[in-house]
Amino acid sequence: MMADNDVKKIIRMDYKAYLADTDKLYDTTNEEVAKEANIYNEKFTYAPMAYIIGSGDLFPALDDALSSAEIGKEIEVLIPSEDAAGAKNPKLVEVFPVREFHRQEIAPYPGLQVTLGNRSGTVLSAGAGRVKVDFNNPLAGHDLIYKMTVTEVIEDQSEKAKAVVESAFGESEGFAFSFPDGRVTVTLPDLIKFNTEWPLAKFKVVQNLRSAFGVDTVEFIEVWTVPKKEKDPVE
Repeated sequence: MMADNDVKKIIRMDYKAYLADTDKLYDTTNEEVAKEANIYNEKFTYAPMAYIIGSGDLFPALDDALSSAEIGKEIEVLIPSEDAAGAKNPKLVEVFPVREFHRQEIAPYPGLQVTLGNRSGTVLSAGAGRVKVDFNNPLAGHDLIYKMTVTEVIEDQSEKAKAVVESAFGESEGFAFSFPDGRVTVTLPDLIKFNTEWPLAKFKVVQNLRSAFGVDTVEFIEVWTVPKKEKDPVE
């Protein structure tokens, strides 16, 4: 059976994340706020984020604040740079000849996000045939401010499991759950069978379901059925 004292609290929350030194918003779960700050991404689904308290997937100070937060009340947390992305490393600022970009049909300008080899960086300057690129984490050297509001504490078992899958995989449509004899059973939707991202996400789902429900065993069920043949029309 599941041990209640081992079960993790699961919430949904909205947040706004800022660079403390410039008060610039760089991330949010709110679509309108993202549009107002000109950081809207049409590929991102804006909605309250599912989170397992104590999972360690957020900065420790955020986890601590969320563990005691009241539903509907906004809280603000400051994360010093040393507890966030750390200090900037000057060795990760490099200079390249502009022809390296022209070969990729890229016209570099300050602020442009680029990928060189297997590294992603931000163009700092471009001129005189040289381009300076910063490969530091964009948050490096910045204190961060998070404004968070818990919108829901999830109590229903199936909704908890759905939130766990969503937090690890990005979506939970079509998944079904049951909880027999102290284990979690997950019936997979058809779309998973052909999703190349699922095999890696699956391990995180297992880890989070174990943590969220205090169980040792997680089962996955795939259902393969023969498509029904259409009957010939009656003449």
